[in-house]
Amino acid sequence: MKKAYRQALIARINCKDWWHVPPVDPQAYQKRGKFYASTFREAEFWGRPLDMPERVRVENPLIGDESHVEKALFGKALRHPDLDKTPHANLVAWRFRLDARMKKAAVAKGYDAIVILSRSGFQKLRTQGRLPLSIELNIVRATRA
Repeated sequence: MKKAYRQALIARINCKDWWHVPPVDPQAYQKRGKFYASTFREAEFWGRPLDMPERVRVENPLIGDESHVEKALFGKALRHPDLDKTPHANLVAWRFRLDARMKKAAVAKGYDAIVILSRSGFQKLRTQGRLPLSIELNIVRATRA
């Protein structure tokens, strides 16, 4: 990805409002990081978002679609469970374990956040510099403002 495109996305992330749904587990931030959604509506998928959006500051995020991020962190894209055949509770537990592994690997590689885009959004950013509207953000290490 061109450096200018990367810097434009980082600037966008640092100037926009982010929506967060507090986790049930008080240790979740230490285990998996702090997740944000681009919009209140997207955050509602995970539960009741906070009434006020938050601001973040990232400096060195890992940016990509799901498979690109997995390849950067683990050397390969991972196999995901079959959504139609796996019970919901098992999917959630699997996802939480994956998020914890991703956080640990990202911190070890010096990233302060993981930015997940849709496959098409990531492709448009890489080739055309078009900033995506939908972004999933995971702050894995606090950065001082």
